[in-house]
Amino acid sequence: MAKETEEYALKVLELAKDTITVRFRFFDRVLSRLKPVSSPGLGIFSSDGEHLYYDPERLLINYLEEPAFAVRLYLHVMFHYIFMHPLRFDKPDENIWNMATDIAVENVILEMEIPGTEMSTDDEKRLRISKIRKWVPNITAEKLYREFAAQGISKEAEADYKRLFTMDRHRDRAVYKDDPLTKLTEEDFKKISERVKAELKSFSKDQKGADEIISNIREGTRKQYDYEALLKRFAVMSETIKVNPDEFDYIYYTYGLNTYKNLPLIEPLEYTEDNRVKEFVIAIDTSASVRGDLVKGFLRRTVSILKTSDAFSRQVNIKIIMCDSAVTDVVTINDIDDITAVTDNLKLSGFGATDFRPVFAYVDEAILKKEFTNLKGIIYFTDGYGIYPSKAPDYDTVFVFANYDEHRPKLPAWAVRCIIEDE
Repeated sequence: MAKETEEYALKVLELAKDTITVRFRFFDRVLSRLKPVSSPGLGIFSSDGEHLYYDPERLLINYLEEPAFAVRLYLHVMFHYIFMHPLRFDKPDENIWNMATDIAVENVILEMEIPGTEMSTDDEKRLRISKIRKWVPNITAEKLYREFAAQGISKEAEADYKRLFTMDRHRDRAVYKDDPLTKLTEEDFKKISERVKAELKSFSKDQKGADEIISNIREGTRKQYDYEALLKRFAVMSETIKVNPDEFDYIYYTYGLNTYKNLPLIEPLEYTEDNRVKEFVIAIDTSASVRGDLVKGFLRRTVSILKTSDAFSRQVNIKIIMCDSAVTDVVTINDIDDITAVTDNLKLSGFGATDFRPVFAYVDEAILKKEFTNLKGIIYFTDGYGIYPSKAPDYDTVFVFANYDEHRPKLPAWAVRCIIEDE
């Protein structure tokens, strides 16, 4: 009986794979990677990127209840890898990330409207997704994760999302980084994802859900940037008023207190040297194409990092420069505690064409005037459409974009690109 159960379950899975590849030949490579492995008594479905582990009895029960279950299972697991969800190690909350990826994957499958793959819960899923779209219009795992992490989620909503959108049990993402048995590399994932994207763009432009698939692939395959780490690259050596643990000897200090009562033999050093950010420039493109809400989202993100990270000095020299085709306004901040009030009341001016050169000219002149003593760099928030300087400045420059744009002009070789989704 157990042997027959395994044989029937395997036939169901093979039929599901054939159903997908007949309609979508560009999924054949990722499906060929997912070799079915029978695990009686497992009770769940799981994958490591190369195998699909299944409980034969559980699969047949689900198949009898939902004839499209096996096809949907393969599609669900397949899209996790096409979108490179297991390799996003920058999302610390495993529970929220798993939930966000499941919703993103099921949304894509529903958008594809594949005949014969309907499940009884699809209408309820669509209703849930329509509500989610009110606050996350373009559904991807990244955007959902950020929203859930920032706004929180009730236990009732969490349970409901998991009931509707979970198909498989996800492995801990650390396994993909540390497990030597995992043979599918990040480069393998990227090749599979890029092939699917190329096929959709070239031969399957009218495929329902194609835009959703491409959007999720683009998010998964693009290089991830740590915006806080980019800000920290502007750090310089400075003195901080605190005990230096490397040079303070507690033995002599406590011996003096014990022997001579309140008279320590040596006093602790009042400062230590460390790398902190003291000077940098925030340039804001105020051309007509950069909306005010995008600027506010960027400033909120920047202010949050500046005020909560130990990498930034309390006393600073930060200039916020607004510029379209010319510098329209400059605001100087000397105390990190003032930055929230300044940015909240910042009035944008300009709204003409974009030319990045005036900002660099202004900064170069400010350096000559000794307005900066050790400037390390500029953060330039823009849409990227403008005139760039012809030569590299003497300081680092990070161009920050609110979103991905494949038509954006190519950056100069000396510039660093960072994409932070608009909030």
